[in-house]
Amino acid sequence: MLKFKGKLGIEDFYKVIFENQSIQIEDEIIERVNKSFNFLKEFSENKVIYGVNTGFGPMAQYKIKDSERIQLQYNLIRSHASGTGNPIDPIYVKAAMLARLNTLSLGHSGVHSSVIKLMAELINRDITPLIYEHGGVGASGDLVQLAHLALVLIGEGEVFYKGERLETKTVFEKEGLKPISVELREGLALMNGTSVMTGIGIVNAIYSRRLLNWMTASSASINEIVKAYDDHLSYELNQSKKHLGQRAIAESMREHLKDSSLTRKREHHLYSNNDNVSVFEDKVQEYYSLRCVPQILGPVLDTLNNIERILIEEVNSANDNPIVDVDKKHVYHGGNFHGDYVSLEMDKLKTIVTKLSMLSERQLNYLLNARLNDMLPPFVNLGKLGLNFGMQGVQFTATSTTAENQMLSNPMYIHSIPNNNDNQDIVSMGTNAALITKKVIENAFEVLAIELITIVQAIEHLEVQDQVSSKTKKMYNEIRNIVPIFTEDVVMYPYVNKVKDYIINH
Repeated sequence: MLKFKGKLGIEDFYKVIFENQSIQIEDEIIERVNKSFNFLKEFSENKVIYGVNTGFGPMAQYKIKDSERIQLQYNLIRSHASGTGNPIDPIYVKAAMLARLNTLSLGHSGVHSSVIKLMAELINRDITPLIYEHGGVGASGDLVQLAHLALVLIGEGEVFYKGERLETKTVFEKEGLKPISVELREGLALMNGTSVMTGIGIVNAIYSRRLLNWMTASSASINEIVKAYDDHLSYELNQSKKHLGQRAIAESMREHLKDSSLTRKREHHLYSNNDNVSVFEDKVQEYYSLRCVPQILGPVLDTLNNIERILIEEVNSANDNPIVDVDKKHVYHGGNFHGDYVSLEMDKLKTIVTKLSMLSERQLNYLLNARLNDMLPPFVNLGKLGLNFGMQGVQFTATSTTAENQMLSNPMYIHSIPNNNDNQDIVSMGTNAALITKKVIENAFEVLAIELITIVQAIEHLEVQDQVSSKTKKMYNEIRNIVPIFTEDVVMYPYVNKVKDYIINH
């Protein structure tokens, strides 16, 4: 049980989203929300407050009668529940709900406490609103996507429940739930924010860290099985550069290889007794995809750390409009709903994940090209050369998928299109950026799955199962439990998909 106090970290998202921990709303949260609600209700009686007694967007110039205020909120929700395309996977929607719950709990939104209570119930009971991928421009936040969340909270729309897509009304009746109480600005407060792009972004970050860990391990394993010199991973070399990410990746790889009997010391081979040699049979230095891993994955790690920081700052921020300040007894109008912070970080994330997939593809190519590695059969073919094909066919998939990632990594952050009668004249496209990043991450797991299968096949050919490090042996056993050794040609796609699913979830 996660005691919910209105401040979340990445680890809290992990517990709720991946471990299905329930959340318990602390009394202080309800008290804070009630104070905000009661203040706004009193404050707005004789004042013009956007979204309480005015229309929305360019229609804000129109004053709304007191008798029509509640209908205004319903009209906003229903009219903007206009998403299209594929439904967003429930795991990402749940993260978005948690992010929205958190920002509304800060007491700057003036919502009725029923919003907080019902959202918590939906999260705890794994009832996730149907939200579509297409619709958000990320300026007044995720208006369209969050409208679908708000639609469920008023008892309408559709949800995913126990593996089925059902009408909200049906599920509420089955679970004994009641819609929220719409009083002041519940529609606008629910919709005006960055929670969908941020929720997706946090899940993206969690998966990216898992991807990076697998990539670091596979990079260490390749260095090992080709008997690379270990000084490019040395503390001394990497400490001579100031980047923390590079140092951490090198340290992780050294830890991975500490009990390997395959990596070589340069001083044992090239620093003595070479006076009569004119041409060295072995490589003096490895190709960049093996030798420069700390310098390539280091920026990935540093950037990922910063992305997580920005996302958590956003989650713990008031990101709607207007902002209610109970202490100052004032309401401030502005643009905290704008998604540029998240959009930029998602573009950074998809760029570094694409570079990671490029590294994986190059390492794969190194293993498959016998002229490069000079120790493995072409395509790590353990069958009869010419008759059998080994990993030849599946390399095309890795190359194609990497190329798609390169194309998808063009930035969304700079693709603003004015809309909303030019009221939203510069927008973030943050949800688009987050969803494209999600695709890039999924693609990268596919490329890495193919590389891991190839590493295991290479270990089989070299017969070094008992010489590799304990961490490589563990990885070998995990993948071998999914993919049997094959000398005859086999249909590869089921194995690639199974390995992909495994590394995504471990």
